[in-house]
Amino acid sequence: MNVVVGVDGSAVARNAAAWAAREAARRGCGLRIVYADPTAHPGEDHVRAQVAHWLSDAAEHVRSEQPAVEVTAAAVPGPPERVLVAESAAAELLVVGDRGFGGFTGLLAGAVAVKVAAHALGSVAVVPDVGDPPTFPDVGPVVAGVDDVESAAPVLAQAFRLADTLGEPLHVVHTWEVVGIDLKWLRSRLPSEEVAEQEQRFLAAVMAGWRERFPAVEVERIVGRGSPVEALINHSTEAQLVVVGAHGRGGVAGAHLGSTSHKLIHHTPAPLLIVRSRH
Repeated sequence: MNVVVGVDGSAVARNAAAWAAREAARRGCGLRIVYADPTAHPGEDHVRAQVAHWLSDAAEHVRSEQPAVEVTAAAVPGPPERVLVAESAAAELLVVGDRGFGGFTGLLAGAVAVKVAAHALGSVAVVPDVGDPPTFPDVGPVVAGVDDVESAAPVLAQAFRLADTLGEPLHVVHTWEVVGIDLKWLRSRLPSEEVAEQEQRFLAAVMAGWRERFPAVEVERIVGRGSPVEALINHSTEAQLVVVGAHGRGGVAGAHLGSTSHKLIHHTPAPLLIVRSRH
């Protein structure tokens, strides 16, 4: 399986490709660069020539930075969301930029990144605009957001493996609020100190066994009352990666993407890994 990255000719997409190549090298797999081309039909030679240039430029750029990674590139006919979701079915990881400024299709515009993250058939990494040349940190912790039992195991599995491979600490963030589903605490009339203790016990329970499996990983548990989005953004300023589940306490039953993941796509300063088990 390859890491797959979507490009559209923009600087943001070029940076996403560079990050994807680094991730492919870390995982020991190939990189597939994809341009979703809704204009692919006869009579559009100038468009095809421009697309070929973008693909070649992206491929040459990542090969120069990660020469050990096998790189392939292709223009695939169809709308960006449909193309990238289809690509995700056979991908080790799908990578997109958080938005795009160039190209004919605006492939990596924020709305498209959200749709792809919501409907992909596997995990998705969303790479923020960090300038050109890119300035991704190569030191710093992995930050994991944990908010419910269902998503905790796959999120912690990815986060611990990443921290172990990188030789960096893991910061596990869990917050609680007296809103939405947390109205149970308001109705229970429990003192806030007791609620905080229960949330500490929750995090300890979902993390049971992980530290034993990854004894080399230094772990910091961060529990507090407040917005999970704000907490994760605050703790991600020096992070190499933020890891969250596709769903969570902020999600709606039947929704494809939880509200926390949705908001982080637009606001986290670090690359965001949205973990989803394959359907």
